[in-house]
Amino acid sequence: MTASRLHFRLEAEAAGSRARAATFRTLHNEVLTPLFMPVGTKATVKAQLPRTLEEAGTQILLANTYHLLLRPGPEVFRRTGGIHGFMSWERSVLTDSGGFQIFSLPHSREMSEEGARFQSYLDGRTILLSPEVSIETQIAIGSDIMMALDQCIASTADEASARGAMEITHRWAARSLAARGDSPQSMFGIVQGALFKDLRR
Repeated sequence: MTASRLHFRLEAEAAGSRARAATFRTLHNEVLTPLFMPVGTKATVKAQLPRTLEEAGTQILLANTYHLLLRPGPEVFRRTGGIHGFMSWERSVLTDSGGFQIFSLPHSREMSEEGARFQSYLDGRTILLSPEVSIETQIAIGSDIMMALDQCIASTADEASARGAMEITHRWAARSLAARGDSPQSMFGIVQGALFKDLRR
């Protein structure tokens, strides 16, 4: 397995708080933190051109795996050189896993150990979003940083439900890492546990 391409370096720490500044390098550029990450949900930032984002100092964009899986789909990204070629963006991209979007569809999805089955809002077909499908889609998208699929849960969930979501998120993280294979893209895990500090640790 190829090591992560995200090289993290701590630059400064505040004496009186936990605030800090750092840099990390992705496959496309060095990113300085803290930062603002504009949302390009469907591979575009509304009302902005790539050059205006660059002129504003944007270092990294956020795109959405759930929406990009549905449209334009992984095959389009494979043909266009990934999201960077698709949207003419030369800096970093982070893709979320789709977990929150699945959580936001309580009446049209079914959760299991395998993953989440949901109905496409475009054509009504049933789609399985598993850890493997999420990572395969993110590899096709070509994001610099991928997110492991998680089971998102309401912050008001009871302890048993929060623990169950945390445990399946851990199992899905292992499957996501295996699906990543030797891809040079970095991958982050996601912490679940609702408001229970012991679970979130």
